[in-house]
Amino acid sequence: MDDRRKKLLYRANYRGFKEADLLIGGFARAYLGEMSEIDLDEFEALLKLNDRDIYAWATGKTEPPADIIGPVFQKLRAFDLQNN
Repeated sequence: MDDRRKKLLYRANYRGFKEADLLIGGFARAYLGEMSEIDLDEFEALLKLNDRDIYAWATGKTEPPADIIGPVFQKLRAFDLQNN
């Protein structure tokens, strides 16, 4: 795994509250290796946002802003932690 992916994986695993760590970190472990540079850019931008917002958007508790909804976010929203 290259340095950029390692840093993103670390940031995904240490979000600030356990549920976000599990969801976002689990997603990163499952998909970071296959992400393109464009996907990595989207994921990195997502990780700059508030972890509680990301969690609420990904779990469908609230609707995300339109500019958040990209291919990586759609995969995160569909991600099933139980089966990955």
